[in-house]
Amino acid sequence: MSGFSTARQKMVDGQVRTSDVTDRRVLDAMLTVPREAFVPAARQALAYLDLDLDVSEGGAKRFLIKPALTGKLLQAAEIGEGDSVLVVGCATGYLAALTAKLARQVAATECDSALAAKAKDAFTALGLANATCRAAACPEGEPSAAPYDVIVLNGAAEVMPEALLGQLKEGGRLVGVSAESRPPRAMIVTRTHGEFGHRALFDAAAPVLPGLERAAAFVF
Repeated sequence: MSGFSTARQKMVDGQVRTSDVTDRRVLDAMLTVPREAFVPAARQALAYLDLDLDVSEGGAKRFLIKPALTGKLLQAAEIGEGDSVLVVGCATGYLAALTAKLARQVAATECDSALAAKAKDAFTALGLANATCRAAACPEGEPSAAPYDVIVLNGAAEVMPEALLGQLKEGGRLVGVSAESRPPRAMIVTRTHGEFGHRALFDAAAPVLPGLERAAAFVF
């Protein structure tokens, strides 16, 4: 085994399984998708550590969220093999690549166009023909491929992303971290008969996605 494949096994066994991720398909995806392929060369040694990994190169800071949280969100999303999924704020595309192992079709967005290009290149290199990535602001989503069975946020939102909720199918669900209140929590929002039901899943922290920050309070 290479050093990276050993590290990948240790990540799954030591960080993901121990966080109550038991879904076999999620675990298999995390064992097969090389996280180091989504990390700048200078930081590849950090690829499997238990941290939100900064993958930005000069622009606004962009992250791959912690492996344990990645696995827990994917498990909560209950992605089926026939599902169409949107991954928002994918950075270099790791979460979207995992999702492509679980779903029929994955559309991903990333606000940094250089990182979106890296994500596309990584999907091609890994043979993930069912995943695409487009440079777009996080709150916009990807209306051209909507509606979606599942939307996954690669980070936290301090405001409710209304435009994204509008891109859910009937019965569809959005998972991500809600930082609207303290402590932040992973949430699932389900669309039923045009109404949205919100359910807190577990306490979780993640970097806030660009464009989903709370508006700064006005000060005289």
